[in-house]
Amino acid sequence: MRKSFQIFVLVFLTVTVAHCGASEHENSVRVKSAATGEELGHFQVEIADEPAEQATGLMYRKELGANKGMLFLFPQDRMGAFWMLNTLIPLDIIFISADKKIVNIVERAEPQTTTPRNPTAPYRYVLEINGGRSSELGIGAGDSVEF
Repeated sequence: MRKSFQIFVLVFLTVTVAHCGASEHENSVRVKSAATGEELGHFQVEIADEPAEQATGLMYRKELGANKGMLFLFPQDRMGAFWMLNTLIPLDIIFISADKKIVNIVERAEPQTTTPRNPTAPYRYVLEINGGRSSELGIGAGDSVEF
C-alpha cells in the first residue's frame, strides 16, 4: 500500500509540475501595420473571457514581461470604460473592433486610479500590454490584430 501511495504522489507531482509551465488560457497575439502589413509586435497573452477574469484583469501584478499581456474577449461590441483600480503597473489599453482593427489606444494608463479610460469607438476586444510599449513598437489606430 505504501509503495502505491508513493507512486501516486510521484505521478501527481510530475503532472502538476508539467502543467505549471503551460496555461490553457495563454495565446499568441500579433499586431500588423495597416500601411505595410509588417508585424509590429507579438505578445503572449492570458485570455480574460469570463466576467471574473475580466473584473480582475492585471490587478496586483508587480511586473509584466515586455511581450506579455492580457486579451479581453467580449461577446458583443461595447463602449464601457476601463480603469486601473489595484493595478500596480502602467499599461497601454488597446481597444480593438470586431473586425480586429485597433480603434483607440490609451497609453501609459496611470496605475491605481479609477479614472475611466474610454474608447473612441465601439470595441469587441481589449489588449493590455506594458505602458509605453505600443509607442515603442509603432502600434497605432488602424493597425490589425491577429489571434
